[in-house]
Amino acid sequence: MVSKAICWKAAIFFYVGAALWGGTFGRVVAIGGHAADLALDEPRGVLYVANFTANRIELVSLTNYSIQTSINVAPQPSSLALSPDDRFLLVAHYGNNAAPGSPSNALTVIDLNANTQQVFALGAPPLGVAFGIDGKALVVTSSDFVLFDPVLGTTTELETIPGLIAKTLPQPAATFPPNIVAASMNVSGDGLTIYGLGDTIQFRYDVTTQSLSASLYTASPPLGPRVVSVSQDGSYWTAGWALEDKQFYNISQFANASGLLSYGSTLIDSSRNLIYSQVATKATTTGATAASTPPVMQIVDSDNLTIREQIQLPENLAGKSALSSDNMTMYGISDSGVLVLPVGSINQAHRVVSAQPGLVFRGNFCDRHVGTQTLTIVDPSGGHTAFNISSSTAGLSVSPAFGVTPATISVSVDPNVFANQKGTVTASLTLQSAQAVNIPSNVRVLINSQDPSQRGIFVDVPGKLVDLLPDANRNRFYVLRQDQNQVQVYDGSNNALLATLRTGNTPMGMAITFDNNYLLVGCDNSHYLNVYDLTTLQAVNPVRMSGGDYVQSVAASANAILAVTRSAAGGAPSIHRIDVRSGTSTKLPSLGVYTNTVALNSVLTAAPNGSSILMASSDGSVMLYDANTDTFTISRKDYSALSGSYAASSYNQYVVGNHFLNASLVAAGQFETGTGAASGFAFVDQFGYRTTAPASATGISSSPGNIERLDLSTPSASTSVTKATAIVEAPLLGTTGAIFTRTLAPLYSRNTIINLTVSGFTVLPWTYDAATVIPVLTKVVNAADSSPNIAPGGLISIYGQQLSPVNLATSEIPLPTAVANSCLTVNGLPIPILFVSPNQINAQMPFSMVGNVTVILRTPGGVSDNYNTTILPTAPSVFTTSLPGLDAPVATIVRNSNGQMVTGSNPVHLGDVLVIYATGLGQTAPSVQTGMPAPASPLAKALSAPVVTLGSTTLPLLYAGLAPGEIGVYQINVKVPNNVPQGLSIPLKISQGAISTSIPIRVVQ
Repeated sequence: MVSKAICWKAAIFFYVGAALWGGTFGRVVAIGGHAADLALDEPRGVLYVANFTANRIELVSLTNYSIQTSINVAPQPSSLALSPDDRFLLVAHYGNNAAPGSPSNALTVIDLNANTQQVFALGAPPLGVAFGIDGKALVVTSSDFVLFDPVLGTTTELETIPGLIAKTLPQPAATFPPNIVAASMNVSGDGLTIYGLGDTIQFRYDVTTQSLSASLYTASPPLGPRVVSVSQDGSYWTAGWALEDKQFYNISQFANASGLLSYGSTLIDSSRNLIYSQVATKATTTGATAASTPPVMQIVDSDNLTIREQIQLPENLAGKSALSSDNMTMYGISDSGVLVLPVGSINQAHRVVSAQPGLVFRGNFCDRHVGTQTLTIVDPSGGHTAFNISSSTAGLSVSPAFGVTPATISVSVDPNVFANQKGTVTASLTLQSAQAVNIPSNVRVLINSQDPSQRGIFVDVPGKLVDLLPDANRNRFYVLRQDQNQVQVYDGSNNALLATLRTGNTPMGMAITFDNNYLLVGCDNSHYLNVYDLTTLQAVNPVRMSGGDYVQSVAASANAILAVTRSAAGGAPSIHRIDVRSGTSTKLPSLGVYTNTVALNSVLTAAPNGSSILMASSDGSVMLYDANTDTFTISRKDYSALSGSYAASSYNQYVVGNHFLNASLVAAGQFETGTGAASGFAFVDQFGYRTTAPASATGISSSPGNIERLDLSTPSASTSVTKATAIVEAPLLGTTGAIFTRTLAPLYSRNTIINLTVSGFTVLPWTYDAATVIPVLTKVVNAADSSPNIAPGGLISIYGQQLSPVNLATSEIPLPTAVANSCLTVNGLPIPILFVSPNQINAQMPFSMVGNVTVILRTPGGVSDNYNTTILPTAPSVFTTSLPGLDAPVATIVRNSNGQMVTGSNPVHLGDVLVIYATGLGQTAPSVQTGMPAPASPLAKALSAPVVTLGSTTLPLLYAGLAPGEIGVYQINVKVPNNVPQGLSIPLKISQGAISTSIPIRVVQ
């Protein structure tokens, strides 16, 4: 229901003729004519290709990919099928253009065992053939469906096309064409289901029951490419740019398809849950023909068409494709004949990718030096592939610009270039390779510059984020990422990603049912409304939208769930009522006294108490659904256009853009516009929160954003701004086709406010606008045992008051020197930070610091007093760890024999090798950059070797230095000889320079 076993001598082939397009994947077999169809005969080691214009069947060797021989057949062989027993090759001839005196509207049966041919005439042109597991072929002609037995040579008419349509759908209008102009067919891997596609009809044939089902459809653009591919079990199939279920509903569809019928292909690989596809897009055919565009095959997920990789081909696909039985090789009709693609060996092909999707440079008022981070460029195959990387953004540079994988690239940002842009600049690094077969993705680089007055911390979430919802009962929130077709579920207490839920293609909006049990997601390229159980965070049965419509926005009141839908039939958008239990939707006959016709860019949102649903439209219309009367009671059009934020309260107040509306959707006030365009709005009791940003055509502003708290309890609510506060970066704004934005979510706990912003999302404390207080430092100690002994490169903990407005840990590499607007310096040098909270900061003392130093903390509240301390050359301190069942933490000492920590019940044994985790061992060779993980090769060994004794016995030292992959964490590996004393509390002493530390441990035989 549309809107519509091969052994390779060399795993990868490259096509010289496409050198201008860089590395390409696959090998072209030219046939000297127009290839119309193909069939794979693996037992005989050949691929049959119907040469439509040369009137023959080409036999392509599966060993050397050359045409070994040909079979002459009647004119215009257009469709092929091989019987399940590999005995018969069935050829359909499209008879309209048959040469005079030659058979027309015919089937040719080639007995491959006997090497004979027999021609059977049909009453109408055959358009497609496919064998089922029963050995009989379904033949579709321009007027009927025929079952053909190649052994007996008999045909049986199953249905006429008009008759089938009359049985399966309401009687078609008189203008419905009574035939299929063109068709494509294919069979499932198990041979039990055949699917077919014509210009106006889709059909399914059940081989076991010999029953046919069909559906009329209209598609704009046409369903191109005119190719059908079927999954192994027949439960889903591709019809041109649509991925459909057995009931002809679109599970997902390729976005922006242009509908070219003779361009591209699709092939389902059920073994890997992938689809190999080339579907012409509007971008492909705008300003250039498809032939002049570099051919690209996308590898996508088979449930929602999420793009995994884009692979460059030597030429365009142009029809049906087949997959070898071992799932290693794809054979596809192409411009020259056949394209052979070793898809099972794609991981051995030269490709270039960035190991990190992006980099984040967080400017801070402690550090105005050029910041440098590293980017790793790799070939997933493990190969050495040349590449280049470049930046077109002033102040952003890379070195080196050329390399061979694997390579480490230094990316540098001069913060002074961005000093006047107090938000986040989104830049990119262009990654290219003339050898790689893939199209490498650009690397996103975020460059943030902020003043101390700007509040909030942003969390880097790559991708296109389009909707945000808080959970009214749980302390978590949901972010809709459109480019990856997923809902991201976050824990509101620590902003950690809890789960990722897969959606249909191009998700548009979310809603939570009024009972708070289910999350609903509508998609612009799927006939399904996805449904997820919020208790288990698992997908449950989706809702199939009536008429195959596409959900643009959805909202749930106490009485009804409503959705704005885009019409599959090309009509006007309308509103449907959703029934989650039955998994169905119903287009409302009317909207109360109003016609059920709405603008395409329309959104819905429900009042938290379930009393109403607000609809806002791009054409300036607003409507209100009343849950008590179960109908729409208000419709107004007081504006020529509407856009921006939208929200509904439990107190009969509504917001659309800059407009504050009352219970009758009449303007009750106007919000200020001086801070920019409206982005997000959220009602909390009698207050409202509102975010704005300077307008941007892309929806992404590099200027800072603003958040306002409004008192909505007074008639002058629109001007009662309690306080406007600058935030760390701009919230997202609307764009063409998605002009409404929901980007603000106060969380259930009332501890934080989440806002979709340029980098991902920004976390604001509930009291973001509270008066700031100067931070106070009370103690600086090492982070292992909290003693005052600190050494260069060691981890430290700073204690005090007002150190940060929030709790936040970072996983960024290298460690940032500012987290949550808090930054530390030691003798003026920025200190890398791991964690901040109001009363504690964990950081790494720079390797360059030694002697008397001064530590200073800067926050939006001000600058702390100096804290003076002394950095020793070495100061070993052992980390402690809390273990279940033990009252007190134990030293982090691990027995190498069992990988478990030393405790009273897991004592040290004679002959053990112990690994002691500590900090404070000082300088290393080679040196390691502060804030960076320690290398694994070569190991960073301590310049001053520690002495470890157990009782009075010195333990042989196996290694002392930084733990590979860790920041500021050292490890000491020692061997326990057989002469050490045994007992319940034997002192393990570590001495280095003038400082030592001792830990009692149990030692046994």
